[in-house]
Amino acid sequence: MNFTSKTMALQNADTVPYLTYNSLSELNFIKHAFSTRLGGVSSGEFSSMNLAFNRNDDPDRVTENYKRLCHSAGFEFDSLTASAQDHHTFVRAVTQADRGVGIYKPRDMESVDALITNEPGVTLVTYYADCTPLFFVDTENRAIGLAHAGWRGTAGRIGEKVVKKMTSLYGSDPENIVAAIGPAISVCCYEVDEPCARHFLAMKDLDPAQFVFPKNGGKYMLDLLECNRQILMNAGVPSENITLSDLCTNCNSDLLWSHRATGGKRGAMCAFLCLK
Repeated sequence: MNFTSKTMALQNADTVPYLTYNSLSELNFIKHAFSTRLGGVSSGEFSSMNLAFNRNDDPDRVTENYKRLCHSAGFEFDSLTASAQDHHTFVRAVTQADRGVGIYKPRDMESVDALITNEPGVTLVTYYADCTPLFFVDTENRAIGLAHAGWRGTAGRIGEKVVKKMTSLYGSDPENIVAAIGPAISVCCYEVDEPCARHFLAMKDLDPAQFVFPKNGGKYMLDLLECNRQILMNAGVPSENITLSDLCTNCNSDLLWSHRATGGKRGAMCAFLCLK
């Protein structure tokens, strides 16, 4: 495995590896991590760190994977609160009362692609295998958020909706939000058809020429990370507060789960974020 990144660090590479953002690691009041496909106990197409309960993996193995990742990255297993993603843009505010939902307690909602909280000791958990994770940290009011931005969520501007909900619920000023985007399938590998590209070409308040690139045969290369960056800037987050991952999931499929690289035979990774 050849790991190189200017924006992220690989932690505990020899045991239960996970990624951290250099920029977020500077914030001493949060803990964050992004899992890899390594270091777990799942087998077959899920080998070895699969964190999805809905892909027909053995649920006991998935639970053990969570416990191993939590031990490695320093999260309390009991504090985890998971999303229920379906490529929409609903943002859920969670509290201590929601600890365990989607992990060791049943899901209580069916459409949650983003989570926010301002309560310490609640670890937000969202799922990925090419789609774009968005991390949000309000450095002034001590509030956090995670969002799952596939192409539909990005087209629906889920990042902007998270910023607005953090503003309305927690008094967050977008200028005080530090954000990180990725790892995800990157523009080098993310080919889409014209109906998909049309959603992004229509974003006239942004600069689509920076994230939609025509190819032959009615195909386009799409840069979801840059599109999400522009959406966050449009929502008031300063450019200098936003970090983009330089790790493509498809290019690094020996380390990261990629739906495209595996033809859909895969597990899932998670983003983790909590206030200490």
